[in-house]
Amino acid sequence: MNAETVTEPTTLGVATWTARAESHGERVDAATAAQRARRGRGESHPVEDFLFSYYGTTPSQLRRWHPGPGVRLEGAAALERASWKHYRVVEGSVELDVAAFVAARGRAVDFVKGLLTATVSRPARLGCFGLHEWAMVYRAGEDGVRHQQVPLRLGQAATDEVVERHQIACTHFDAFRFFTPEALSRNAIQPTRESQSELEQPGCLHAGMDTYKWATKLSPLVPSELTMDCFDLASQIRLLDMQASPYDLSGYDVEPVRIETAAGKTAYIERQREFAERSNALRYRLIDVLDTVAD
Repeated sequence: MNAETVTEPTTLGVATWTARAESHGERVDAATAAQRARRGRGESHPVEDFLFSYYGTTPSQLRRWHPGPGVRLEGAAALERASWKHYRVVEGSVELDVAAFVAARGRAVDFVKGLLTATVSRPARLGCFGLHEWAMVYRAGEDGVRHQQVPLRLGQAATDEVVERHQIACTHFDAFRFFTPEALSRNAIQPTRESQSELEQPGCLHAGMDTYKWATKLSPLVPSELTMDCFDLASQIRLLDMQASPYDLSGYDVEPVRIETAAGKTAYIERQREFAERSNALRYRLIDVLDTVAD
């Protein structure tokens, strides 16, 4: 791990970087407006709140703009950032303190870079049909369903039948760990946390959403514009994830992708293939950022 790889920083004048920061803030505000309004009313949404409840980054944290490594910000306003974690003052400007970040987060950088590099090296495995969500409620009974505010679209018995008629092949540990006990042995793969880098592949919807997780986990190293690109993709993937789920989300104007039918399977694969390509593009961009501080 080499914290001094970035040797020729780009200096941004006040007008340039403040415009970027304002544009980012407006983008975040638009993307989080519905969630912030619901939170103010004490309401929840089983699809759209996931990125905030599961990944844990708040709209206010997301709104804070970071330029990434090798960028110096001029002006008195930039000096306010000197107190931010992992920033420093250099020649009257403020920049990310790469050495401090690497000292604190070097192991995370190495892990994420290795995981992303391994993922993009593999072909996308298509045709899982989002059955991980079905496995999470297999034989669960009324009290075991995760999203209890919404009913099962087919009911419990028919939902169980869909699981039993299909081969489940989930490669993502953070989905697999939520399977019901009865569903665990039905998965053709038995992923573990230790095997994550060996199994992760770009066709997995949850791995695609996780590009947002890795961007936020490595803040402020990752430029905020890239983080928001990951957020936008994760939001779209989450929608498909729940459209293909066993839940009846008609009360939230979410149309199902009926993966228990041939037409639904075709529609799912088409979108899964698109998301695999888009998530790989983001992975390459994240790897490029990590390369600036890696050996």
